[in-house]
Amino acid sequence: MTSAYVVWAPTRAEAACLRRGLTAAGEPGVALVPTGAGRQRAERAARDLRAQFGAQYGAQYGAQSDGRSDARPGAPPAVAVAGIAGGLDPSLVPGDVIVATEVRGADRVVTCPSAPLLAARLRRFGLTVRTGPVLSRDHIVTGAERRTLHRTGALAVDMESAWSLAGLPAETPTACVRVIADPATRPLLRPVTVAHLRTALRTLTRVAPALATWGAAIRPRRVLLPSPRSFCAGVERAIHIVERVLEQQGAPVYVRKQIVHNVHVVRRLEALGAVFVEELDEVPDGATVVFSAHGVAPAVRTDASVRGLSVVDATCPLVAKVHSEARRFADRGDTVLFIGHAGHEETEGTIGERPDSTLLVEDLDAARDIEVPDPARVSYLVQTTLAVDEVAEIVDVLHERFESLQAPGSDDICYATTNRQHALRSVADEADLVLVVGSRNSSNSNRLVELADRMGTPAHLIDDAGDIDLAWLTDAGTIAITAGASAPMSLVEETVEAIRGLGPVDLLEREVTTEDIQFTLPKEVRQP
Repeated sequence: MTSAYVVWAPTRAEAACLRRGLTAAGEPGVALVPTGAGRQRAERAARDLRAQFGAQYGAQYGAQSDGRSDARPGAPPAVAVAGIAGGLDPSLVPGDVIVATEVRGADRVVTCPSAPLLAARLRRFGLTVRTGPVLSRDHIVTGAERRTLHRTGALAVDMESAWSLAGLPAETPTACVRVIADPATRPLLRPVTVAHLRTALRTLTRVAPALATWGAAIRPRRVLLPSPRSFCAGVERAIHIVERVLEQQGAPVYVRKQIVHNVHVVRRLEALGAVFVEELDEVPDGATVVFSAHGVAPAVRTDASVRGLSVVDATCPLVAKVHSEARRFADRGDTVLFIGHAGHEETEGTIGERPDSTLLVEDLDAARDIEVPDPARVSYLVQTTLAVDEVAEIVDVLHERFESLQAPGSDDICYATTNRQHALRSVADEADLVLVVGSRNSSNSNRLVELADRMGTPAHLIDDAGDIDLAWLTDAGTIAITAGASAPMSLVEETVEAIRGLGPVDLLEREVTTEDIQFTLPKEVRQP
């Protein structure tokens, strides 16, 4: 036993398909073992494997053996089982791939925390992949029994996985991948079954390289959690506003633009009855509309008033402060240079306060080239979610060009953006990889990725653990994980749990500062 992980295949046919895939991917040395079909053979193979592990790695399977030259120091053995299965969900068709989040036997449940990572890798190969529970039974399941088992939430059923993975220490990385060979909606024994079986076996060959990548990512790791991370006070306030309006008025409640830039937050609020629209013409006359945390231009407020809409304003108070400064600077005769990103709602809302007096500065080139009517009457403002160091460079250029340049009374970049950048800066140079949890349209999340990149550490923006490519983790012994101000903390926890499914994790919290700011809710939604 020289490999750091083992792949079980129930039958020789399944093993042969997996072997072809591994060989084609340049991974012929993986320990790929046919267990034999059915519970008894799977149990016997698992006992043999445990005996070998115990002899080689000791009781805790943690010590490195002299004969294990290809294994990383301290890496525990890992076990995956792959093969074909019967569908329980009627929507599954032959060739669909199920990655088990847990494997349920008659008297045991084996969890597979790294399932989102393995599923993401398989999707990159163009496969149709679902994640969810897989059941193991000691007999062929057909007809009414399949319908009964589907009501438990399981997606597929096989005859080996639970027993193949039984008896391993809790910390052992495990995976289960099953390809649907016969769907739940058709009888098992019929002429087309052979064609379905061939489809499943061909797909199994395509599954093999992802299993190799999964195995290569098995290792102990450090995970650094810089703090603060995740929700800020403005985001929490905006979300609470939508929740309160839904409680008080019932669904539907309309929200102009995404309330905050996070797909998971939006989906949860949609499930509660929020309806997100791009513009007010999508809102029925007389309905209630919530303005997002990023703010709106006065023209939008006017439109809402003309339409007779009931407005609840969830604009972050720090964004509202920038809007107030834009009005003040422009009304005293300044040209206002707004440092921000074109197309972002905050940019549109701020420039919309005084569009004839405000010019957008997106980058250093724009700062060097921009012309103003009166160089002696110029002030600047900043989008609240930008990178501190990049803004400083732009402001330096503007100061060189306009000696009388006026700054806002206090920093426009919000405390949460600044704190999350400082926290990440404290750990990024220790990490082999940085993962930033946040959605693609989240400005402050993108700035965190750029910060890590500037520090020389590879960084990726992920909506959740399902966006992680296992290949990123192969050589990453230390990973820093943070989250933008609009990403829920639960997504960070789920990401850590997925990585923990690849081996022991030494979790280190690095707190740079604490945040205790709270913003008052608007009077329309305060509890009486």
